[in-house]
Amino acid sequence: LLGVDVPGVSADSVNVLVQVAASMRSHGRGGALLVIPSSNSAWTESIVQPVLYEVSPLFAELATLSSDEVREPDSHEWQESMRRAVDALAGLTAVDGATLVTERYELIAFGTKIARRRGSPQLERVLMSEPVEGGALMTVNPYQLGGTRHLSAAQFVHDQRDTTALVASQDGHFTIFKWSPCEELVHAHRVEALLL
Repeated sequence: LLGVDVPGVSADSVNVLVQVAASMRSHGRGGALLVIPSSNSAWTESIVQPVLYEVSPLFAELATLSSDEVREPDSHEWQESMRRAVDALAGLTAVDGATLVTERYELIAFGTKIARRRGSPQLERVLMSEPVEGGALMTVNPYQLGGTRHLSAAQFVHDQRDTTALVASQDGHFTIFKWSPCEELVHAHRVEALLL
């Protein structure tokens, strides 16, 4: 996603995440989207229980539209259905709390509260980069990233290292959090300039 590898997500479907990110940023209310591999069952350890808005069975409209069997990029009807599904998912991120989806865009829950996993250390530093010429990779205190959404999403990725978090703030900042195995730190990619 905009230079960030998301395991289990193909190059074609990365475009879906870019569309969701742009829609999250454009609604202007801020939000957090957590992308969780289907094989991860430990994510519940990082979410306050009970999950009030859990979706069962998983809502799969966006997953269905983005599948190879249904995808018709040249069809106006498919494009409109895709836009509506993307905007609906992005709209759920505006609800207080985080929205959770699988890597196939199946909606797991929304309005969830992120908590530090029991026994996990508090996040103390993150790597931050911006896609600007001459931009350097910096190690910063997580409080420098933004508000509560940014801090809790960074902690979530620290605790659940196979996940990806997309966070839009009301002031226009957009950050993608991903675990960096090389640096053994959460990497915060500030990408708002790419979503204009």
